[in-house]
Amino acid sequence: MTDLKARLEAIVRADPDLMTVLEGVRAEGLNDWLIFSGAVYQSVWNHLTGRPTGHGVKDFDVGYFDDDYSWNAEDAVIRRVAARFDEPLKSRVEVRNQRRVSEWFPQKFGQPWPPVAETAEALERFVAPAFAVGVRLEADDRLTVAAPFGLDDMFAMVLRPNPTRPIAADWDRVVDKLVARWPELKVEKGG
Repeated sequence: MTDLKARLEAIVRADPDLMTVLEGVRAEGLNDWLIFSGAVYQSVWNHLTGRPTGHGVKDFDVGYFDDDYSWNAEDAVIRRVAARFDEPLKSRVEVRNQRRVSEWFPQKFGQPWPPVAETAEALERFVAPAFAVGVRLEADDRLTVAAPFGLDDMFAMVLRPNPTRPIAADWDRVVDKLVARWPELKVEKGG
């Protein structure tokens, strides 16, 4: 994974919007934060397919962890982070306390989501291993990578369901949207 981590770091550092968000979130000093999901894997796919940075990237998902998982506490963090950015990035940065996800996920998605103990634990539940990659820019400019399933699927452009959870109800819709933007993706059925 070391070679893939080095490749990931180079790709992340070459993506100006992703770096701007990483630097802005780092400045806020959130506890146990990561930028994960589409902003990371789609940046890699754009690099691998020769597409411009930002192609297909809808938003920048920021997860952090705080034992105060009230809506008011999370909303204050969302507003604070948003104030760091100008449009169009401001409306594309989506901040969520990973401790709070268990409060709304079952109602929204119809599947259980027990509380997590840290942000990286949430990655283990993402719908596909390729999606389960998070990055954090440390104070000394090192890039921390969290990838519980490794980086192979992301770099191989393989989409397969997370083997540790039920297939997401909207799996086919998610796959269809991604394949429309990156037809090079290889889709594997799980189950």
